[in-house]
Amino acid sequence: MFMKKTVIIVLDGVADTIKYRPTSLELAKTQGLEELAKVSIAGCFHPIDSETAPESDAAVFSILGYNPKEINIGRGLLEALGIGVNISEGFEVAFRANFATIDIRNMKIVDRRVGRSLGSDEARELAKSLNIDLGKYGGYAKVYSTVGHRAVVIIGSREKRLSANVSNTDPAYGRVGRVSIALDKFEPFVAKCKPLDDSEEAKITCELVDEFTRRAIEILDSHQVNIKRAERGLPKANAILLRDAEDRYPNIRPINKLYGKTFGIVAEMPVEKGIGRLLGMKAVEVSPPSGVAEKDLKERLEATLKLLNEVDVVYVHLKGPDEPGHDGDKKRKVLSIENIDKFYISPLLKSVDLSDVAIVVTADHATPPELKAHTSDPVPLMVASKNLKRFDGLERFTEYECCTKGSLGIIPHGYLVLKKVFELLNQ
Repeated sequence: MFMKKTVIIVLDGVADTIKYRPTSLELAKTQGLEELAKVSIAGCFHPIDSETAPESDAAVFSILGYNPKEINIGRGLLEALGIGVNISEGFEVAFRANFATIDIRNMKIVDRRVGRSLGSDEARELAKSLNIDLGKYGGYAKVYSTVGHRAVVIIGSREKRLSANVSNTDPAYGRVGRVSIALDKFEPFVAKCKPLDDSEEAKITCELVDEFTRRAIEILDSHQVNIKRAERGLPKANAILLRDAEDRYPNIRPINKLYGKTFGIVAEMPVEKGIGRLLGMKAVEVSPPSGVAEKDLKERLEATLKLLNEVDVVYVHLKGPDEPGHDGDKKRKVLSIENIDKFYISPLLKSVDLSDVAIVVTADHATPPELKAHTSDPVPLMVASKNLKRFDGLERFTEYECCTKGSLGIIPHGYLVLKKVFELLNQ
């Protein structure tokens, strides 16, 4: 094995749909990525399959070599692990949550993410007010704000066993097993929790979830944080939407044993941190995104270089391009890509030797601004190293270049990718 170190850089949602060309990657000025493209072998892959628009957790598991349809882990647990929160199996259910803006007269959702305007300090105050008893079955709720509008909610019972086999109250997501699927169409109203089996545990869990939802709206709508937001003309964070329930810890093979290599992770969002912890990766903590690209990316670069001295493979997950994709803001998505190239990719290339360190660049899914949602489109993949026996002649890292010029072709499933990458690097 000639390649000692590998950095896998996942640009969250960086891909677009080729039919909406020029894509964000094609519009962006990316000197660092172009330098990597010249010494690379490339291709594209479907993160899950050609029909499934993946959520980030399923896509990340897939990229790391785990078939998400087999591991079946609710994202609520991953988000909880990502912030250092554990659950009592059988008596607590963890949910991923969003603070949202609703019309309390009819429960219609005005904005699922409070217009992305909720500060983390505000969210912390709101979360504290939702740590409540639920009045039956010894039920209770524990709420932890994470980043911006995002949160983790634990629904528990001191008397009854609970079940994660329940539906989401966030209507934008359906469930297939434990995996959430983004829906193309949905009714924009806070959904009731529905048991997905006939068990008493699922029925009780939904009763507690619905009681929490009702009480949360009452508390949040009149909370001082929201009164002040309304006075400033900002939307209220007056509801909380739950999805991706989980009530157990899965039995999953550690990634170091899967590949016979040591792994580390640099991630800024709880779900990726949780995946890293679950799989046994060595983690370096970095601050949540501050909105100052140069500062944030410098910190992530320093963490990457630190881990490179300690492990064989460093997985780096950079959130930047996904949010403007969801917001339909192509100009801001292009700027996000350019910032990553300027403040992370280019400085990384100055800090490592591509004869000793391979750099893999890809995406976890496509988030085209034209659609404002994740899609099942194939995403670009680039494996760069000066030690490769051949190069594909790429000029740039874009969807079209990788899919049409890349000798790896279009790989049908993300969980096949990393094995192919290591085989390529070990030739």
